[in-house]
Amino acid sequence: MASESVRRDTILVVDDTPETLGLLTDTLDHAGFTVLIATDGESALELLDQITPDLVLMDAVMPGMSGFESCRRIKQEKLLANLPVIFMTGLSESEHVIEGLASGGVDYVTKPIIVDELLARIRVHLANARAAQGAGAALDATGRFLLATDRAGRLLWCTPKAKQLLAEPDVQRALTAQLVRLRQPGVSTPRAVLDIGARRLEVAVLSSIGPNEWLFRLTESVLGVEEEVLQNKLSISERESEVLLWVSRGKSNREIGEILTISPRTVDKHLEQIFEKLGVANRASAAARAVRVLAS
Repeated sequence: MASESVRRDTILVVDDTPETLGLLTDTLDHAGFTVLIATDGESALELLDQITPDLVLMDAVMPGMSGFESCRRIKQEKLLANLPVIFMTGLSESEHVIEGLASGGVDYVTKPIIVDELLARIRVHLANARAAQGAGAALDATGRFLLATDRAGRLLWCTPKAKQLLAEPDVQRALTAQLVRLRQPGVSTPRAVLDIGARRLEVAVLSSIGPNEWLFRLTESVLGVEEEVLQNKLSISERESEVLLWVSRGKSNREIGEILTISPRTVDKHLEQIFEKLGVANRASAAARAVRVLAS
């Protein structure tokens, strides 16, 4: 039986010195890492447009764009904001250490590099990054696709599956417009439903969690699939299945009316038919029945 493959963490080394690149490439490869290299800040940023490594080792002093400026550029990219960057440099004055940390670096090692110390620091920061990603993945696993933006709508952070959704241009365009709209004063229903191709995405405002940070929840479903299950298993009409689905998600008649573009009174009439067909007395019982059917 073939042994189970082990994922190799990827390290991007950015340095303009061939000797340093050779030393680090050999050291990291022997330590079990996959190594990418760039010889200047511009090349590193171009590479990061295509591939996201697990950690960056960045020379602070390079021709052209410095490592400090390269790190600042990296941290401005919303999907790279949590990428750990360790600086390597012969500069050891306090102001250089402070500049490295202020630009977004997580650590600072001086040249000549002590290999064992560098590897230990890399493993610590990789473990910290995995722990942070694991927290986000746990939120995703419980259906909490979360993201936070600032007042201008710029993404501050998001959980991994929310990140996957936002990587799709159609989703990103439609969602950005709603994120701005939902934060406006006077919005009666702080949620919106977007139908994008065969997908349905609901976005809801959860709260303001800081002076310039808003938290949103995303919920995704394949358009029509859940409704079809309810329609077939409960012997109800197509429109009744749509109403019941949103009832099972805790929506009020007014909210369902806005989602389905019908009046709250029409929603109520559909609910009367649903209660009769399911043999239940209220919306709570109907919602519980729908949840059981969809979970089976």
